[in-house]
Amino acid sequence: MSQRTERRGIHVDQSDLLCKKGCGYYGNAAWQGLCSKCWREEYQRVRQKQIQDDWALAEKLQREEEAAYASSHGPGHASLGPFSKFEEKKTNEKTRKVTTVKKFFSPSSRTASKKETQEGKTSPSISRHASFDTDQVSKDFVDFLKNLQKPGREIHKQCRVFLVNMSSKKDLGADELSECVQDFYQNLADRLMTHFKGSSESVEQVMDQVEKYIMTRLYKSVFCPETTDDERKDLATQNRIRALHWVTIQMLCVSMDEEIPEVSENVVKAITDIIEMDSKRVPRDKLACITHCSKHIFSAIRITKNEPASADDFLPALIYIVLKANPPRLQSNIQYITRFCNPSRLMTGEDGYYFTNLCCAAAFIEKLDAQSLNLSPEEFERYMSGQASPRCSSAEGEWPHTGPGAGVAATNPVLAQLNHNLEQLSTISSRQEKVMEAAQSLQADLLSWTESVQREVNDILEKYPLTCTVSAIDANNIDNDNLPPPLTPQVFAG
Repeated sequence: MSQRTERRGIHVDQSDLLCKKGCGYYGNAAWQGLCSKCWREEYQRVRQKQIQDDWALAEKLQREEEAAYASSHGPGHASLGPFSKFEEKKTNEKTRKVTTVKKFFSPSSRTASKKETQEGKTSPSISRHASFDTDQVSKDFVDFLKNLQKPGREIHKQCRVFLVNMSSKKDLGADELSECVQDFYQNLADRLMTHFKGSSESVEQVMDQVEKYIMTRLYKSVFCPETTDDERKDLATQNRIRALHWVTIQMLCVSMDEEIPEVSENVVKAITDIIEMDSKRVPRDKLACITHCSKHIFSAIRITKNEPASADDFLPALIYIVLKANPPRLQSNIQYITRFCNPSRLMTGEDGYYFTNLCCAAAFIEKLDAQSLNLSPEEFERYMSGQASPRCSSAEGEWPHTGPGAGVAATNPVLAQLNHNLEQLSTISSRQEKVMEAAQSLQADLLSWTESVQREVNDILEKYPLTCTVSAIDANNIDNDNLPPPLTPQVFAG
């Protein structure tokens, strides 16, 4: 099978996803195209070279200091007591912890952390005013460590010291913060591997709890820090996805039929999972949301095709889900997972595979153009500007696709109903405008008619004025004397 997968609308070179060193794992753009393992080795190599350079510089400065002391006190004093101080200093320099994590566990750091605790200068993330979620995570972490007895107390102590030291490093950049956390993971994992005698499963369980505890405490200070442009990238990605709202499932050649109820249900669940990722604090939990979303996508494809889904079907479907969901702070979440997730989780397993595909989907959306959707540049610009809609073109028999499979799948029934409702609303709006115009015309006619009638009445009254005479009713009644007398009431005894 060719390494290059070509689908109409999607062009993905599988070799671009692999590590540049050819180890077989998937690479990551945030790690310069390397996988987690190779990136770690490269980082350790550069770190070791820096340590050696530091030692060479320290020895050079020490020799210069010895030469300056010997020249100022004479040759006879070079081998006396002061020389022993230089030897002691040299020994201390060689045995000093040079990595960030080892500095955290040095006696000076422990002393400083105790002083800060006594003075009440703790980080806001570990203060007693922490949120309920943070307190619950701390309680669960302590309950988990109780089963480990003595090693559990040592792990808890190291985590506390690490958090206190991190509270004083808020001014560091995102990469430096990532190095501190990753070094802490590596150092603690090495110690646990020695304690559990090579049981990787036990070490992984402990490291999962450590990651949950540490990153819940540090979340507010390390997620989308001000020293990065993550927020700007988030806004750019959201605006980009909003501008691509017109992209249909047919343009991406997605093997999903949303008219099938089970498929539509899985699509909704996938969208919910990818949106829910932003509400999680722990990198592992964010990865779990991505994994759940991907599994729902595979289920939707399997139901549609009545056969197991392939990797070629998965990536276009994931791109479609991201476009429909427009997940909040997508770039920040990707960077957060890359910087602070346990490396072992990204190097192997389905979590790392799904996360790599999400990174590819985000990169594809950023670079999506007319050629990617098999459209002409003019059509693409009209759709982007809102001057035309591919759904309207499809309804008029002007579907722009000419490749195989064009126009085979029907439009999403929900979107079709939405378009129908919009047309009805437009018709009602125009009819309402006509009714309002007729009502205003009728009102004007009524006013003019009232005025004309009033003028006519006034003219008639002026031309024929009314005269009224009042006289007694019986004044001219000559027969009044011939009337019988009025009746008088009679009373009968009874």
